[in-house]
Amino acid sequence: MKRIVSGIKPTGSLTLGNYIGAIKQFVKLQKARENDEFFLFIADLHAITTRQIPHELRKRTLDIAAMYLACGLDKERTTLFIQSEIPQHAELGYILQSNVYMGELERMTQYKDKLESNDVSISSSLFTYPALMAADIILYDADYVPVGDDQKQHLELTRDIANRFNHYYSDFFTVPEPLIPEVGARIMDLQNPEKKMSKSENNPKGYITLFDDEKTITRKIKSAKTDSLGIIKYDPLEQKGLANLINIFASISDISINQIVDKYKNSDYKTFKEDLAKTLVDVLIPIQLKYQEIINSNELNEILDKGRSIASDYAFKKMRKCKRKIGLGRK
Repeated sequence: MKRIVSGIKPTGSLTLGNYIGAIKQFVKLQKARENDEFFLFIADLHAITTRQIPHELRKRTLDIAAMYLACGLDKERTTLFIQSEIPQHAELGYILQSNVYMGELERMTQYKDKLESNDVSISSSLFTYPALMAADIILYDADYVPVGDDQKQHLELTRDIANRFNHYYSDFFTVPEPLIPEVGARIMDLQNPEKKMSKSENNPKGYITLFDDEKTITRKIKSAKTDSLGIIKYDPLEQKGLANLINIFASISDISINQIVDKYKNSDYKTFKEDLAKTLVDVLIPIQLKYQEIINSNELNEILDKGRSIASDYAFKKMRKCKRKIGLGRK
């Protein structure tokens, strides 16, 4: 049996990109890997690398947990918990800062992007957070971590840190492998297909949240950027906007890109977008109804309490061994 570990940061409302690239893939993994166990956490400690409004952060944390369950997460096979409720994450994160170098952290894309934006309010935690991210994973001896294309850099650093620790202190942490979905790993902004879909972008037409109603979903898809060619084919270089919509269609309906293109090769963009919008509505509205059931019941707290208990027990034992191995404490 292998262990798969994943986390999601509660910054902003969950988008269609989060659903296709993370949530849906996690649910599919569970169905495909029936003999494996899954640890899934809400990474609220990572959220505070930038200033957050406390009550909004708590709400988003619970929203994400409830939405995962609404999307089909197998609660019997998943240890679902909140990162900050397990203090060993931060404890191991600090220890791993001693096993990662400044140069490695300076090469991390998120830090470099922030630096290039000339933002003078970069927190030290934004610089060191890859050590905490590594702790999130290796604390539970993850065999695999589901990642999108843009997250491979972080996992590679995690692997480097784990290998470095193992080399110096002898084998202790499992070195995780990536699990990268073939389709839907990177969903782009509907108005600017050069950028990843994110609620942090200023234009609300560029993203669809998992809480958008039918009219909003339809309107955003209809206004999505395409091109003037009027030909439905999959060309991520010359027709980036259309390629993004095809990718969304293929991912949300679980059929291949080639099948989508073949079906609409003689259609116009208007028909294609109308069908895509309807498909999204048919998928997302039932999820929203299930979410409302979960968020308004006590089931979520019961699941999170159970997850905290399981994760806490494992993390405590792992950290006790870790501290002993590196010489911390009296014995």
